[in-house]
Amino acid sequence: MPDREERFRVMLDMVEAVVGPKPRVLDLACGTGSITDRLLKRFPEATSTGVDLDPALLAIAEGYFDGDERVTFVTADLKDPAWAARLPHDSYDAVLTATALHWLHSEPLTALYGQLAGLVRHGGVFMNADHMIDETTPAINAAERAQRHAVMDREKTGGALDWAEWWALAAKAPVLAEPTARRYEIYGEHADGDMPSPRWHADTLRAAGFAEARTVWASPSDTLVLAVK
Repeated sequence: MPDREERFRVMLDMVEAVVGPKPRVLDLACGTGSITDRLLKRFPEATSTGVDLDPALLAIAEGYFDGDERVTFVTADLKDPAWAARLPHDSYDAVLTATALHWLHSEPLTALYGQLAGLVRHGGVFMNADHMIDETTPAINAAERAQRHAVMDREKTGGALDWAEWWALAAKAPVLAEPTARRYEIYGEHADGDMPSPRWHADTLRAAGFAEARTVWASPSDTLVLAVK
């Protein structure tokens, strides 16, 4: 994914700037723990709660962080109104997510933002780095999409696995075969959500109860929106 490390760097820069180097973090839709991994390498005194529904990705995360007392994982469906009751804490300095919430449609994402406003402490921060599409710029969107797919095609020619190929290998791996089968029962091939504009995200976060929200980083395809409680 182009600019992947850059978005994580800016995200952690803003965590440090807003809440300091020892944050209690909720890694939302954590997947394999990509954010948590970078968080703890940069801030060794941080703690992280990773929450996800995907049993295969959680299996990878739990194996990778096995024995690290700074990390806790929770299995929960973010579309379940009671998902936050499974968390070990009722407030967090920072809630972070990347390339994940685009699988939610706008209505459940609005509800989720309302719940997050109750989980982020006063003065805390929420950040979402994801695909966010401005429908008022169709020519720019088409050019970006063509460029992104050209890069992906070059990477695949060089040996990189695409989405389907990676999951096909996971389905054959001894440890991952069973959780991969379960994740397909949950999601199917891929979740189908919305990708509203950065402005929609900022407006919705403010309406949910955050004091401020705006874009703090963007690439041609993705945007990092930051909200302060």
